[in-house]
Amino acid sequence: MTSQKATLIGLVAIVLWSTMVGLIRGVSEGLGPVGGAAMIYSLSGLLLIFTVGLPDIRRFPGRYLIAGSVLFVSYEICLALSLGYAATRHQAIEVGMVNYLWPSLTILFAILFNGQKTNWLIVPGLLIALTGVCWVLGGENGLNPGEIISNVATSPLSYLLAFLGAFIWATYCTVTNKYARGFNGITVFVLLTALALWLHYFLTPQPAMIFSLPVIAKLFTAALTLGFAYAAWNVGILHGNVTIMAVGSYFTPVMSSALAALLLSSPLSFSFWQGAVMVCVGSILCWLATRRR
Repeated sequence: MTSQKATLIGLVAIVLWSTMVGLIRGVSEGLGPVGGAAMIYSLSGLLLIFTVGLPDIRRFPGRYLIAGSVLFVSYEICLALSLGYAATRHQAIEVGMVNYLWPSLTILFAILFNGQKTNWLIVPGLLIALTGVCWVLGGENGLNPGEIISNVATSPLSYLLAFLGAFIWATYCTVTNKYARGFNGITVFVLLTALALWLHYFLTPQPAMIFSLPVIAKLFTAALTLGFAYAAWNVGILHGNVTIMAVGSYFTPVMSSALAALLLSSPLSFSFWQGAVMVCVGSILCWLATRRR
């Protein structure tokens, strides 16, 4: 497979991912945060068995298998539960925006750990992206510390999980690119995520799953989307241009927010869109920091 084709496949994953905030939240409202996520990843894992296949993990580099498994499972649990535990649908979209710090962090980690060349633009890029997230959390008042604290205090676990998830996913991308050596463990990683979520579901008190036609439709849509998205993303990371894929992902905050607002019937304020654009601009500056000489 050529690098150009692999990169294009990776970009398709970004489009698919843009629907996930709305879909995961929709499923969690009927099946619960943990139960809904467990169902999504179980179905996605089954899909990947038939589309990607089960690899022979004995051939995997040890660092990739161990670090990749831990990081992937940790990230997926952080993302799914951050959306499910959000107090409202609007807050779930805000939590999704916090998670979109990862493109900037991916570039930063590539610089710190993979020897990526950079320049001074990385500093304003990171600051603008972080400011954009804070702007979103400030609600109608934009960058207002009091409003940010008050907003986060209503559902601190959701925001903490999303923030940690951004760092974890950036680390996963860095580790995969450095240690995978062309191996693709996505099927194993998704199945491990499902297993971890089911263990959490059965070992802790959880709300009953309430199935309805809308929830079932969102469940199967989310599972199909997630399965194909991660299969495509891993192809891009393993064989494509990670920097170009990161550029494409910089526009995900806007696409994801628009689709989530549509799926969840939750209109967003002008201040929210200002913050979303700032996250995109900051991420693009981070990319430019690696391109200019």
